[in-house]
Amino acid sequence: MTKLRTCDLFILTPPHSRKGSSLGKLSLPAMICTVAFFCAAAVIAAPAQSVFFTDLANFDYTNGANPTAGLVQGTDGNFYGTTPYGGTGNGTVFKITPSGTLTTLYDFAGSDGAIPFSGVLQASDGNFYGTTWGGGTNCAPYGCGTVFKVTPEGVLTTLHSFDDNDGANPYGGLVQATDGNFYGTTWIGGFNNNGTVFKITSTGTLTTLHRFNGFSDGTNPVGLMQATDGNFYGIAAETNSGYYSTIFKMTPGGVLTILYTFCQQPNCADGSSPNGLIQASDGNFYATTYGGGANCCYGTVFKMTLAGSLTTLYSFCSQPNCADGGNPLGRLLQSSDGNLYGTTSSTPSNQCTHCGTVFKITLTGGLTTLHTFDWTHGLQPEAGVIQATDGNFYGTTWGGGNLNACTIDGCGTVFRLGLVRICATCRP
Repeated sequence: MTKLRTCDLFILTPPHSRKGSSLGKLSLPAMICTVAFFCAAAVIAAPAQSVFFTDLANFDYTNGANPTAGLVQGTDGNFYGTTPYGGTGNGTVFKITPSGTLTTLYDFAGSDGAIPFSGVLQASDGNFYGTTWGGGTNCAPYGCGTVFKVTPEGVLTTLHSFDDNDGANPYGGLVQATDGNFYGTTWIGGFNNNGTVFKITSTGTLTTLHRFNGFSDGTNPVGLMQATDGNFYGIAAETNSGYYSTIFKMTPGGVLTILYTFCQQPNCADGSSPNGLIQASDGNFYATTYGGGANCCYGTVFKMTLAGSLTTLYSFCSQPNCADGGNPLGRLLQSSDGNLYGTTSSTPSNQCTHCGTVFKITLTGGLTTLHTFDWTHGLQPEAGVIQATDGNFYGTTWGGGNLNACTIDGCGTVFRLGLVRICATCRP
């Protein structure tokens, strides 16, 4: 006879704060089991799954506004991110605890950077690194943008101010490569104002690796990442089309190859305007597209091999009333359960048209909508989610939350989403 195992691990805070929840009436043997562990049995039906959503913080402009990037969890257990607006007007770097205490670490002044559209990463030296779209000491009056370092205590150093020749207006963030240096892209600048790929050391020495020409190699690069083969992969537009329509590979020395070119129209079946790639445990790349797909223009999830062979896994707005959402903008995440998690920025048939969703999708394309935003609890998540050490998912929304701040759309939020399985056969 197979012996039942007890629940091995509990990493999600119980939903004791949700008044009226039937979970609070469960006896101790009917304990809550998270997705991070198994209640093994020979003949046990799959447990039901519930989703718990928590508003952690609302931005109100004074503490930042309208985050377009996601979060990173620091080694101290807290979360760090940026807002492109708010503070004194040029954007902020913030820290938030898992319980929701938000602190502004740094308030940009303009000369040291402005409008950080991308988030930060924590490097091997313990400091956080990122880019700002504008500001800096070159390209008056608005600036060409910067690369910065900020300590966990909030001391910021501007490592580089772009000057247009070496690039301008970095929209994407940085990646720390296996060589210890940081790599990133600028949206414009360089050759004929088509953008660049650059390398920068932790002390601020910048090398321009590639200047896009706007024709054979595209323009406006974003979304750089380093794969297990040591090369860098990213997204670019083709011939100034206005769509992020190509996926490229670049060697550490700057040799660039176009791997895949999407159809140029918003309603193309393979998608249009892809977002940043991730490399999953199977070695393939996975990403979303903002537009295109089988249902006109609501976007897709796709898989691509390192050689550039692309498969569309899912087209959004495939469920009744577009309950699965549409128009994803953020990067996917592969969770500890092996599935992919992401967000959509719109819910086309919902009363809140641009509220968006959080979803889970398997590597074979089975999609589940986990949460639909409702304006007061967040509006239009433009970044993906991260999975923290507690097993929960954390993210930001561009708007919603405090609707008395910023415009009627709100200044945005930070949220937590937990998945639990109710396992009636688990024993304490």
